[in-house]
Amino acid sequence: MLTRNEIPNFFVYGEPSRSLEVGFLHVETVMDRKTLHFGSVAPHKHPLMGQITYWFQGGGTYRIEDQIWNFSAPTVSFVPSNVVHGFEVDDQSDAIVVSVSDDMLKAVASQVALSLDVPTFLTGQPSDPVWSRLVALLDMIAEEYRERGAEGEKVLGGLIGVVLSMMARIGGRIALPSTSTTVALGLALRRAIDLHYKKDWPVGAYVNVLATTPHLLDKASRQVFGMSVKALLLERRLLEAKRLLMFTVRSVEDVARETGFEDPAYFSRFFRKRTGEAPATWRRRHLQPDRSELPPAANI
Repeated sequence: MLTRNEIPNFFVYGEPSRSLEVGFLHVETVMDRKTLHFGSVAPHKHPLMGQITYWFQGGGTYRIEDQIWNFSAPTVSFVPSNVVHGFEVDDQSDAIVVSVSDDMLKAVASQVALSLDVPTFLTGQPSDPVWSRLVALLDMIAEEYRERGAEGEKVLGGLIGVVLSMMARIGGRIALPSTSTTVALGLALRRAIDLHYKKDWPVGAYVNVLATTPHLLDKASRQVFGMSVKALLLERRLLEAKRLLMFTVRSVEDVARETGFEDPAYFSRFFRKRTGEAPATWRRRHLQPDRSELPPAANI
């Protein structure tokens, strides 16, 4: 039974969120914090950093936002900042967790063949040569961090960039060119929406904030996210509503207000139109998933 009213923000799991130094990174294993979570990490998010998690033994269930997978090693994920995630594993499972500040991710983004604005979750076979190279890179990261800590920032930043690009190769994904002005505008739009979506701004307000034109903003939104600016706005509000319904005990009326809907009835119609269910029904169904029916790990 959930007993909190907020999705927790952490620095690293179990530690209160705090400001990060420029170039911050942190490397540890999941079981380094076993006494805090005992293999059950509750849904949470990190406001200022993304995480690479490589499961080298064991398995369990992994949650990113409202999706859950059964998984077994080898599995690797990248979760950007402010994305809700959590997992449950047995005491024989373990993973390397590389936490990287947003500013460091931004610094390597132009050299990385993976979108750093969306989560990625991949599984494979230990015999696959690509996975063996990924393991070697992550072992190098862990060893460099043990020996030099933050002093190894330049070497670690380069290795992290290669790991993220290797993940793109495993997933067969092709990143949009990071030097494109259209892509840069699309990502700026997403950041602006994250800041202001609760205000129920019209599209024109984002045009003004980003100092662009309606045509260019719509083009960027469609190219980067595959949808119009208005649709992207609605998707962000829906995502936050799902988060609050699943991970907090707030009433439907409170969730409506928190996501920018003054009229709870209108919010319920909005939610039902996009999910096929009323908010309360959707919440009940997602609080207790039937793990026997969970899909295998996949790209999202």
